Amino acid sequence: MRAEVQQVADGTYLVHGSNTNWVILTEGDAVTLVDTGYPGDREQLLDSLTRVGGSPAAVTAVLITHAHNDHLGSAEHLRAAYGTPVLLHEAEVPHARREFLHQVTVGDVLRNGWRPGVLPWALHAIRSGGKEHVPVTAPEAFAKPGPLDVPGRPVPVHTPGHTDGHVAFHLPDAGVLISGDALVTGHPTARLKGPQLLPDMFHHERARAVASLDVLAELEGDLMLPGHGPVHRGPVREAALQAKERAL
Repeated sequence: MRAEVQQVADGTYLVHGSNTNWVILTEGDAVTLVDTGYPGDREQLLDSLTRVGGSPAAVTAVLITHAHNDHLGSAEHLRAAYGTPVLLHEAEVPHARREFLHQVTVGDVLRNGWRPGVLPWALHAIRSGGKEHVPVTAPEAFAKPGPLDVPGRPVPVHTPGHTDGHVAFHLPDAGVLISGDALVTGHPTARLKGPQLLPDMFHHERARAVASLDVLAELEGDLMLPGHGPVHRGPVREAALQAKERAL
């Protein structure tokens, strides 16, 4: 099954994998890849790069919003096979190395198994490599604050809560926010549609995840590309505040 590749702006593509999104930013022949889906999404990931006129070898950097398996799945493959640097927030680097794991547990899933969509989602996650051991051998922290020197010039924005080192990526000139799992628009385990936090069981520290919505509400933009769910068009501030209202 091929991923859905959606061009949302010039040189900007939101790709819907099996249950997780990733983003491709292109600039001439060079590519920035934001997140990589599940380990089981690898063929879809590589195919999506080809479909936008790129290739795995053209990826200048892999930027990771956070080191959960459904976002980190092929990062080490690209690093090992092509020498592609894998960049994260400094607080997320040890998470990517799997010195620890802040991820929803089997116990969490079982306790929430009565909720609609949870068990089918869990089965899909397991089949897609959600429980595989996929550390990045040599992840790198962002070198300095501000725009990254990669296609798209995204600016990392620390949004802790989902994980300690979660970041969103802001493209201020384009008015785009790549929100990762700090702010989503849907999920197989969620009843809501539109801007929202993921269900509570997915957050390492829910209170910090709620607080990070205030950080996102300060960003200018009218196009949001979430880690889960469809693209959202409209002011980022309003989307963040709507999610906060729903969370309280």
